[in-house]
Amino acid sequence: DYKGQKLAEQIFQGIILVSAVIGFIYGYITEQFGWTVYIVMAGFALSCLLTLPPWPMYRRNPLKWLPVQESGMEEKKAADRKPKRHAKS
Repeated sequence: DYKGQKLAEQIFQGIILVSAVIGFIYGYITEQFGWTVYIVMAGFALSCLLTLPPWPMYRRNPLKWLPVQESGMEEKKAADRKPKRHAKS
């Protein structure tokens, strides 16, 4: 559903943003860029774990689909069609 997709996107972006800020600050304090990368990668892994599987919290508002049409009507419509003739040049 669309509300679930929006929630997943917000969670994903929030975790990435928070981990990037924390990683930058920690990396700046320790003067190690590697720690910044590790913290951002951990945030990415956590956000993927929380947003990629179809958790029930993302499926609370299912979409309403159109009802199924009978297949007999499609066959009748196909039989009623006239074959197209191409104009001769």
